[in-house]
Amino acid sequence: MVIAKAPPGSRAGSLDLIGGELALDFANTSSGRGWPTHEDHLGHAGDIVDWARHAKVIRPDDAQWLHGAIGSDPRLAARLLRQARALREDIYVTGADIAAGRPAPEPQVERIARTHAACLARAHLTPVDGRYLWSWRVPESPIEAVLGPVSLSALATLTQADLSRVKQCQGEKCGWLFFDATKNKSRRWCEMDVCGNRAKQKRHSAKARG
Repeated sequence: MVIAKAPPGSRAGSLDLIGGELALDFANTSSGRGWPTHEDHLGHAGDIVDWARHAKVIRPDDAQWLHGAIGSDPRLAARLLRQARALREDIYVTGADIAAGRPAPEPQVERIARTHAACLARAHLTPVDGRYLWSWRVPESPIEAVLGPVSLSALATLTQADLSRVKQCQGEKCGWLFFDATKNKSRRWCEMDVCGNRAKQKRHSAKARG
């Protein structure tokens, strides 16, 4: 099988996974929305496969198989890219509204639920460590195997988590989402070493200018 890799340049396979929830990490495959420096790290179907492997959604051997499958089937590649981007934006809009203190938007929540239901129809219950978990077989359901765990994470966050802990990074030109697990809900940045330090340096520069 020919392994068709996406063109170089995407960081999908090496992005920092700082969201605290799989769905939020998936939303963070787009950086700096609304700014000229905006980057969409899912430019090609192969980028989605690379991210799924990186985030441990699928195994390395399944990622290799899926690269070959989308390389030989352009329609599968197009469907994966279209559906993945649509789910990502629904998760992002939902997370951003919640982080801003607004109710979760009903259309996006409904679409996430429908995506999950469609993926669940292709899933299997697999025994793992004394319990059963939903799982997908990549050659049998390649798109659902990637999007199923993501949509499941999104719904679990909406239905089971403390939504006051869903936040959006305050860093300039960032906008990444994360789940704040700190005891007093004090986290402000996706990464203190990145956005936190940039904000600190900006404050120091402004102070130095008087």
